[in-house]
Amino acid sequence: MLDKLLIQRTLRVPASTGATGDGTAVARQLDVALLDVGFSASRALLEHVGGLATGPALDLASTVVSAVRELVGDHVQHNAYFIGFPDGVPDTVEFWLERVHAAVLAGGGEAASVDLARLNLLDLPGYGTYQHTYADFLAAHDDLIASAGDRVTVLRLGDTAEAEATRLYLALAGGSTPLGEADLAVLTDLAILCADGPQPDRIPVRENRAVLNGIRLVLDRPLVAVDTTTDVLRLACQVSGGDASLASATRFRAFRRRERRILLAALNDVVGANPAKLGDVARHAEPWKRLGERLHPHEYAQWPHAREVFAVARRERKVHGLAGRAETAIRGGNVGAAASVLSAAPGLLLRSADRLLRQASAGDRDAVVDAVTGALGDASGRVLCSLREHFDNRLAPASARMYAGRSRRAWIGRDERPPLPSELVAELSARLDAEIAGRLAEFEHPLLVDPAVLGVALPLSGKAAEGGFAVLPRGSRTSISGELLRFFMYWRQTRRRTDYDLSVLLLDERFHAAGQVSWTNYRHGGIVHSGDITNAKTGATEFIDVPLATKGHYVVPQVYVYAGESFDEVAESMFGYQTRDPGQRGAPFDARTVRSRSQLRGQGRVALPMVFAKQEDGWQAVWLHLYLRGWPAFNRVEDNRVTTAAQVRAVVERRYLTMSYLVDLWRGRTEVRLWDGRVPDEPVTFIGVEAPDLPDGSEVYTLDRLGELIPE
Repeated sequence: MLDKLLIQRTLRVPASTGATGDGTAVARQLDVALLDVGFSASRALLEHVGGLATGPALDLASTVVSAVRELVGDHVQHNAYFIGFPDGVPDTVEFWLERVHAAVLAGGGEAASVDLARLNLLDLPGYGTYQHTYADFLAAHDDLIASAGDRVTVLRLGDTAEAEATRLYLALAGGSTPLGEADLAVLTDLAILCADGPQPDRIPVRENRAVLNGIRLVLDRPLVAVDTTTDVLRLACQVSGGDASLASATRFRAFRRRERRILLAALNDVVGANPAKLGDVARHAEPWKRLGERLHPHEYAQWPHAREVFAVARRERKVHGLAGRAETAIRGGNVGAAASVLSAAPGLLLRSADRLLRQASAGDRDAVVDAVTGALGDASGRVLCSLREHFDNRLAPASARMYAGRSRRAWIGRDERPPLPSELVAELSARLDAEIAGRLAEFEHPLLVDPAVLGVALPLSGKAAEGGFAVLPRGSRTSISGELLRFFMYWRQTRRRTDYDLSVLLLDERFHAAGQVSWTNYRHGGIVHSGDITNAKTGATEFIDVPLATKGHYVVPQVYVYAGESFDEVAESMFGYQTRDPGQRGAPFDARTVRSRSQLRGQGRVALPMVFAKQEDGWQAVWLHLYLRGWPAFNRVEDNRVTTAAQVRAVVERRYLTMSYLVDLWRGRTEVRLWDGRVPDEPVTFIGVEAPDLPDGSEVYTLDRLGELIPE
């Protein structure tokens, strides 16, 4: 299980410690099996498998193939409702009438006896359920014709599983950006395995601290990096199986006496060292009060500072935090004083910079600029990059202001903020550029950059992405090859009948609706739906084929919860896309043509994974990773056209800070070359989507490591 996790996360295969022997035949079989799913083994990996005894070689090969098939979604059977898809899909109304006719014949009645106004599609014979087996479906299609454009992803040989796990653990735990749900789960597993091994020097992300300390609390290890009262609250939420980000309420479990003593002692140390830390308590007063009922602080007189925390939460003692004092100053019209107060918390000051600059009088603006400038050196690199991106979008009001929470739930509002003066934006952007450039990593070798990575948005938060294969952060752009897009969506329900609907909304260049394809409209302008499945007890898939010659300017695939379990309740759910040439017909799913596959695990009843935008030089995929609340049931594309269009426009028109920004800053510090496909003669530091064969001694940063390039 650990080996599979490491392969999927890093595309590196942990070296086997099994007996040596002649596994050459197994290596050849592995190479063929990998090519069938769009992967290839590096020479070093094949030599390693070939040098193992048959048993260990087979075990390793089986793990590798299983891991990559699951990674691209090839571990399940992707059947289609219409056996001839994409051919033979009828007109929607025609198909419904055919089902009505079948119902009439089955009931021995006449068509006139059917009340169409009260017709329930689920009652019609054969509607929404497969009428053929997966084997029948494959037999009805020719094999997929291989194309030069098919994806081939190289798997490389790594160190032992223990070494690879330690490396990944240190990278995740010590990373400077928050992790997404999938990576937090990986970190939890690795924290258990690596509890007694090397630990990161710093743990800047507080959710990571909660995960690590949760494991350490259970294993009776000393806590690490606890320096605020909120760190203790996050820890209590984590070990209670709740939300360490504190975005949602947690039901605290009962704590053992030993655990209560550790938590209260940590609180006592934090407040005793700096009583001002009590100012954070009021922000989370309710969870603190509920936690106090579990920790019984009144029983531990030896930790008086810990008892103060719960006194503040119960409002028996009043403490003014920085945010409260700053808010008081702002309401009193003294914005300069508010900036001075917030200077004690550089990150909070920079996150409040826009508001302070907008509300500052002419006399206060210089004081605010000075405070912001003074805070740059003490704030994290992630905050600096976020503010730099923010200023890039403040020269004019946005068409719509999008709010996206940590759960990727999004909503739209009007942008009523006045633009910031261009000269002010230019001044602060230049200061940010200088500070960020000064923190960039120093590389031993020349920098070699894959042009394909330049459009990838800086991974400032793992919350803005899903787990999966070749998944990029929100706002990232990648070019699309081929002449046909094929979207696929798979889900498998847990307990209740669950009906998901894959749909496509077409938008024109002004983001106005220009058509749709869904279960209510199987065809539009050459776009074809594979048919509506309404029950996924053993798993179900829906497809949509989109010729890139379509007249739409934006193609927006969406997944709707029509009935049943939500995205975070089902046993499994995924979305992905394939690209194909016209001659590549055959089975609707072929792993070699999968360009990306992402999980669907967000909160909401409507998922917007990505949008495809037509450019002068071709099509681009733009990652969204958004969820809309939707209705409890019966969500349809027809009812969400305006909201979807507004969300898409907000992301497409926003200027995201991408890897090209960091590369441009590096140009002033080191030699930078764009990769042209040729292997360099000397070791390099490579930044790209996938790693090519490089000289020994090269350092490689691909998608799984781009977060390490964000300055600390």
